[in-house]
Amino acid sequence: MRYTISFLLATCLVSAARADVPRVVTDFGPVQSLVQQVMGDLGTPVMLLSAGGDPHDFQLRPSQAATLAEADLIFWDGPELTPSLAEAIASLAETARSVALLHEGGGKVRTFADGEGIDPHAWLDPANAQAWLGTIAAELSARDPENSAAYAANAAAARAALAALDATLAAQLAPVRDKPFVVFHDALGYFADHYGLNVAGAVELGDASTPGAAQLSSLRALLADARAVCIFPEAGRDPKFIATVAEGSPVRIGAGQDVEAITLPPGPGLYAALLTGLADTLTACLSAD
Repeated sequence: MRYTISFLLATCLVSAARADVPRVVTDFGPVQSLVQQVMGDLGTPVMLLSAGGDPHDFQLRPSQAATLAEADLIFWDGPELTPSLAEAIASLAETARSVALLHEGGGKVRTFADGEGIDPHAWLDPANAQAWLGTIAAELSARDPENSAAYAANAAAARAALAALDATLAAQLAPVRDKPFVVFHDALGYFADHYGLNVAGAVELGDASTPGAAQLSSLRALLADARAVCIFPEAGRDPKFIATVAEGSPVRIGAGQDVEAITLPPGPGLYAALLTGLADTLTACLSAD
């Protein structure tokens, strides 16, 4: 929270003409936050995912179908995160420009640790968010050239503020870079790669998997072999496996990680709060005596 206020102040949202501003739809909080920063006071992008909802389980409601059908621009992560949304966009938003940021936004894409498929959690790399801000501004300007200067200025301010936050978090996380930890599911890879963190394993190796007895036994061995310092639950997911895995070991159970920002209020400050929250949960547990 301490960085969110300064982040918002640094993101100087530029006023401009409101005429012909595109009707913009986004999938969930992190994307909506980035788009809102670029749009500034020209408009508020609609977020399809309900507050507290899991994007992996997103199902389009009838009321949301009309929102998609009326959209001019759709910014979303990609079909790997919300496969049902890909089908809805294809059938309902034929006249809209759809931008799957995971594939069209710039930045890097990684695979899951087990090598099975593309990891969709690319928003957790601030370098990707930097690229996405530029792409969002370019797409908005192409649709609304009258306000292109405002979009460019807002994106530049947002990128500068994000660079400052990134430097702060890098310094905060540097002392715990060599300390191994285990996460709930394999979602923190982009964040860990960017900051050089040591993710020793995940209770769930993919978004659709449920750990069985053999995997739990393997994870207990991993905690011991990797000398993991902490294991982290995740917001919106059943924490009982974390307690089961950690039982009988000296590993500390950290605070829940909100990798998809499901507990955060939507808006331009969400993205900074998301990164700050992850860094805080990691350092609080990994640096504890």
